[in-house]
Amino acid sequence: MKISFCGAAGTTTGSKHLIEVNGHRILLDCGLYQGRRHEAVERNSTFPFDPAKVDVVVLSHAHIDHSGNLPHLCKRGFTGNIYATPATRDLCSIMLPDAAYIHERDIAWLNRHRKEDNLPLLETNYTREDAEKCLRQFVTVSYHRPMILVEGVTMTFIDAGHLLGSAQVVLDIDDKQTGKKSRLLFSGDIGRPDNDLLMDAEACEKVDYVIMESTYGGRHHELATDASEHMCQIIRRILQQRGKLIIPSFAVERTQQLLFTLDQLRHEKCFPLIPTFVDSPLAVKATEIFRLHFDDLKPEAHNAVFMRDDPFGFEGLQLVRNVEESKSLNKIKGAAIIISASGMAESGRILHHLRNNLENERNIILFVGYCAENTLGWKLREGHKKVNILGDEFEVHADIEILDSFSGHADHDELLGWFDRIKGPKSRVFLVHGEPERSAALKAALDEKHVEGKVEIAALNQHVEL
Repeated sequence: MKISFCGAAGTTTGSKHLIEVNGHRILLDCGLYQGRRHEAVERNSTFPFDPAKVDVVVLSHAHIDHSGNLPHLCKRGFTGNIYATPATRDLCSIMLPDAAYIHERDIAWLNRHRKEDNLPLLETNYTREDAEKCLRQFVTVSYHRPMILVEGVTMTFIDAGHLLGSAQVVLDIDDKQTGKKSRLLFSGDIGRPDNDLLMDAEACEKVDYVIMESTYGGRHHELATDASEHMCQIIRRILQQRGKLIIPSFAVERTQQLLFTLDQLRHEKCFPLIPTFVDSPLAVKATEIFRLHFDDLKPEAHNAVFMRDDPFGFEGLQLVRNVEESKSLNKIKGAAIIISASGMAESGRILHHLRNNLENERNIILFVGYCAENTLGWKLREGHKKVNILGDEFEVHADIEILDSFSGHADHDELLGWFDRIKGPKSRVFLVHGEPERSAALKAALDEKHVEGKVEIAALNQHVEL
């Protein structure tokens, strides 16, 4: 068996790992690399393998850094099945066409500048039509339902607790060449325990090899009780200052978790009624999918939706769908909360809200999750005083606040706790999906507690024989 790390090695985006065994090729995830626009276009336009020779894809969850390059893979010749949980498939049905639309706009923007510089024009990697065609190759598999992928390889999904439908991938492998049987666990992205909406990540037994995410290695999230009080303080400040609270948020899961939290705080009389807007058509559609897959939610969240007033539709909440409604938010007088995609502030309507509100000292920009290095969100989180948005430079006068307790990723201690619950020899552990310093911090902690196994930081395009 050979593993090739084709993405999310040395960085957090573009998850892509190729397993070769018994003459077959299994691709774990096929995500988009997100970062500097020019670099992202270049890295996403090619594959370090022939897509036509991949037999099957296993998708851990719907986030674009794990799923977003699937339409391109199919366009380039991949004709096999894409296995995913039912909720993942439904989320991809809205997220992949949306990502294609953003990609088409990005290429159009780059081509306008390339034309001015007399450079060759770029072609899109895929279109919305390609995204819709790709969805026809999805095959859904529920948690705990073993599925034979190829000769000698059986796959089972178990809950990862990170996103609706997110899964850890368990591969039971009978290597015909060596006669060796083993179990490989791909963590996908591991969610935080005690999430308001989702079940905790499940444990797995008899694991020989682990491909493990390391997004928050060396970092610790704010405690949930502290985060609730912090959120209340921020909203009270906005009410007092008559400003706007702008929250860049991933449309899927993060926005729904925010709404659930705001509804809870509202019931606890933390703050008076404040106009709240979700300005993301994708988030509106995703919320309906959350209602459809209520069996994947925690019982408390399920009961909240059906037994009391809907936390996804509370008083004062407005779901913004069309462009005109979005533009009208610029004219709001007084305090308001605007939640808009994308979470890393790289695309979407959030860019227009930042352009209109970043230079006003009465406003607050609140980040509630991870931002990859060099994204606009990362620059604001890191304290840059001037940023470029859609070709124009803006000074940062609004306050920047961070609440990583809303992160969908387990932090350092939570990752170690997940690892401790994984049983078996775990003789080789490969850390992926983390910036170098984050992976290094997690490796140091794992080396100390897992002396009987070998922990390695995977490198991009590294090949490992097992």
